[in-house]
Amino acid sequence: MKRAEEALKFHFNAAAGVGAPPRLQAAMAHAVFSGGARIRPQLCLAVATACGDDAPELTNAAAVALEFMHCASLVHDDMPIFDNADFRRGQPTVHKAFNEPLALLAGDGLIVMAYQVLLRAGRQHPERLLDLMDNLSRGVGLPYGIVAGQAWECETTADLAQYQRAKTGSLFVSATCAGAIASGHAPEPWAPLGAFLGEAYQVADDIRDVLGDVASLGKPVGQDTLNERPSSAQALGLDGAILHFDGLIAQAAQAIPDCSCRDMLRQLVMLESERLVPKSMCESYRKKALNLQRPKAKKSSSALTR
Repeated sequence: MKRAEEALKFHFNAAAGVGAPPRLQAAMAHAVFSGGARIRPQLCLAVATACGDDAPELTNAAAVALEFMHCASLVHDDMPIFDNADFRRGQPTVHKAFNEPLALLAGDGLIVMAYQVLLRAGRQHPERLLDLMDNLSRGVGLPYGIVAGQAWECETTADLAQYQRAKTGSLFVSATCAGAIASGHAPEPWAPLGAFLGEAYQVADDIRDVLGDVASLGKPVGQDTLNERPSSAQALGLDGAILHFDGLIAQAAQAIPDCSCRDMLRQLVMLESERLVPKSMCESYRKKALNLQRPKAKKSSSALTR
């Protein structure tokens, strides 16, 4: 996490340079540095560590590019034309803190900045740079990237699994693959880890959208129902969604390839699992559900006559 934060600050300042419109730069900084779990850059860095991390500056740039793309998608997703959200990560969304034109430009700017960061860091490793650029583009664009995932919300019907793989899973796959590519390793063995984690992350978001509160989620709840979006909680029920989430986390842990850091990666997966869907939240929900199912005790006849 510390490495990811330091890399984000370094590359953001280097890419922004001197003389940019100050309010636009402030809006972009607000989008990136208003908090966040940094799970995508952490995954990239963790996989790179498992693969030897022989080009740490390139690894850092790959991790930063992923987070810039993710933050750009959140800025656009929160805008009035989509979710019209007031809060993100417990802070006002970019269009609320600044305005809609600057929010649109901030998202666009972060997309370009992601490629700037990769290009500058990849000059010493041109063969890896090409693969990293392709990997990032596939995670963002058509047919299965996050842009496609957002677009499925605009269709009259959408396959839930396809929607979730695109909207959330694709950038997780890009994250695990980027860590391998940046270290000169084949990305294919690392793709399943990203795929399972990405799907688990979206299922967790669906669960918390129903069970969570604004303080713990950092954004408005009930958005799936309000915006009529596909949701695991709606399709499977809350119990089914929680079981599905647990199964995906187990599959993610099993999908980690043999490497010297396998235990570390498994620990990262399990820590993220507890952060996303705390056991205490699930237990609280089940207790409430049981209480609702129990028949209420009837008042005695003597009590009724008093």
